[in-house]
Amino acid sequence: MTAASPARFASPEVRAGLYYLSFYVPAAVQTLLLPIWLDAQGIGEEQIGLIAAVPIAVMIVLNLLVGRIADKASDWRNVIVVASLIAAVASLGLAMVDSFWGILLIVSLCAIPMMATEPVIDAATMRMTRRRGSDFARVRIWGTVGFVAMSALAGWIYGWAGIAIFVPLFIATCLLRGGVALLLPRFRAPDGEAVAPVNIDAATTMRQVLRPWFVLALAGGAVLQASHMLLMSFGALLWVRAGVPESMLGILWSVAPVFELLVIFYFARIARRFSARHLLLFACICGVVRWTGMPLASELWQFAVLQSLHMATFALGYMGMVSFVANWTSEDIAAQAQSFYVVLKQVASVLALIAFGPLVAAMGMDSYYVAAGVAGLGGAMIVISLAMKKTK
Repeated sequence: MTAASPARFASPEVRAGLYYLSFYVPAAVQTLLLPIWLDAQGIGEEQIGLIAAVPIAVMIVLNLLVGRIADKASDWRNVIVVASLIAAVASLGLAMVDSFWGILLIVSLCAIPMMATEPVIDAATMRMTRRRGSDFARVRIWGTVGFVAMSALAGWIYGWAGIAIFVPLFIATCLLRGGVALLLPRFRAPDGEAVAPVNIDAATTMRQVLRPWFVLALAGGAVLQASHMLLMSFGALLWVRAGVPESMLGILWSVAPVFELLVIFYFARIARRFSARHLLLFACICGVVRWTGMPLASELWQFAVLQSLHMATFALGYMGMVSFVANWTSEDIAAQAQSFYVVLKQVASVLALIAFGPLVAAMGMDSYYVAAGVAGLGGAMIVISLAMKKTK
């Protein structure tokens, strides 16, 4: 090992990448297995939708406050570490509850701190990598690596041990994330170090963020992500009912983030050729195609092809939005601006979750046609934003 290797391993980018790796591991376990575990506990579709929606509804109120606290703190790291440790401790309670209200409370206590953290870690890492001349996508990609690996592993463990494995597996991954958070670097520039200049039209106050063309772009991206709520909350359950073997759930689920990896890895090249909002528009179009195809699929390979479109509907949508916010806002409001987008996304997601629960009970797989309409609405908002303000 060369002398440079330890320093490279200890670099801010590597430590942030390790946190991203751990950040999405509990999410992979929860997304794949929580609906099935809840169903085994005798909890119906409407209640499953509520368990997914309540934490998001709470964060609608808290997100901007958390973003403001993070921007005012000496470093964004402080908020991220505290939130990760709260979620780790809260996860232990899942081993002690079995009723709807108890499960709702514990899942909310685990989810809310991490929902608050996600826009902060994105904003902090984006600013840190731009300041240091590194690539945000090469750091963020480790979150998807963790999600892919854990999805496949959780599916295999579930097929071997049954749904009883969900609770210990979820707790273990939450504790892991809390421990890795302690290794995070400082993200802000050291005192006296100049911060790279921003776009001259960039918003420097939250009032400027409320410009109609800007809000429409944020809302379009938020609506697109809300269309994923059907898959995120009921995907595995609907696949099982459609005849997908339980042993294939983890593999089928991991197809999406595998293709997501491709987009994130090459995003810097893609972003040099297309504006952030054009990428968001393309993601919305792919969302219409993906969700329309779900009720029509009958073979495993067909579901896999539709899952591959995740590279556009999520990866391009997510990376495009983080870039859009960073391009058009200053560092002074970095976390707040990203949190404002997350608030819009959460409002749209809560409405989608509340609607999708009864829709799944009544329509089953045909509920995806509604999700396709939601993605189309997001695309229309992006088109209007582009008409109001040209890209640079």
